[in-house]
Amino acid sequence: MNAAADRHDTARPGPRVPLRDHVATSIRRYLGDLNGSGTENLYEIALRELEIPLFAEVLEHCDGNQSRAAVMLGIHRATLRKKLKDYGLA
Repeated sequence: MNAAADRHDTARPGPRVPLRDHVATSIRRYLGDLNGSGTENLYEIALRELEIPLFAEVLEHCDGNQSRAAVMLGIHRATLRKKLKDYGLA
């Protein structure tokens, strides 16, 4: 069995919770942690906080192959490489 197959052995049985539900829960928690304080550029913050683990996990899933990861993400490989560099992941 290969490493990619091993990663799938830990899947939980039962219906999958949509990713958006996990994101919504995290955003609610973040907004609650602000404790009434405001923030600017929440969109930029949220996008960065989503993209960093998304790219890291997809790259791990693709055994570090950026071309395969870019296909899986639906973006051009050059875009992925730029974002990885921007986020210090390259």
